[in-house]
Amino acid sequence: MQLSTQLDNEESTVAFGKRLGLAAQQGCVIYLDGQLGAGKTTMCRGVLQAFGYSGAVKSPTYTLVEPYEFNATTVYHFDLYRLGEPEELEFMGIRDYFQPNSLCLVEWPSRGEGVLPPSDIQIQLAAVANGRILSANSSTQRGDHVLSLLKE
Repeated sequence: MQLSTQLDNEESTVAFGKRLGLAAQQGCVIYLDGQLGAGKTTMCRGVLQAFGYSGAVKSPTYTLVEPYEFNATTVYHFDLYRLGEPEELEFMGIRDYFQPNSLCLVEWPSRGEGVLPPSDIQIQLAAVANGRILSANSSTQRGDHVLSLLKE
C-alpha cells in the first residue's frame, strides 16, 4: 500500500506524526528517510505525542537510540546517522528492541542495512519550496493496516 501527501510546515509534520502514532499503537517498524532537515525527528515528535509524551524530542544521533516507555508500548527512536558500520548495532543488542509490541522509528535506516529487521513501513520525506512531500510504502500486513488507518 502507498500513501503520499504534502506537509506544508512543521505543525503539519507533527500532526501527521501524531496520526501515525495513533495508527501504530500496537507496534510497528517504521523507517524514516530523507536529507538532513527533512523533518524525520519532527515527525517522531508527533508520534510520541500520540502516546501522551509532551517533552522535548531530540534526535539520538550520539546514543543511537532513545527509549520512551508507555503503558502497553515502548517507542524506540533510532538515529543511525553517525553509525560507522552496521555491525555496531549487534554490540548494542539491536534485536532486543524489535519486539512485536514495540514501535521502532528508525532514521537513516540504510546505515544499518543487513542488520536491521525489515520494516513494516518506509517513509520518505523530501523538502520542497513550500513544505515537505511525504511518501509512505508498506511491506507487511501490519504496515498495510497502519497506512489504511491513515487514509481514512
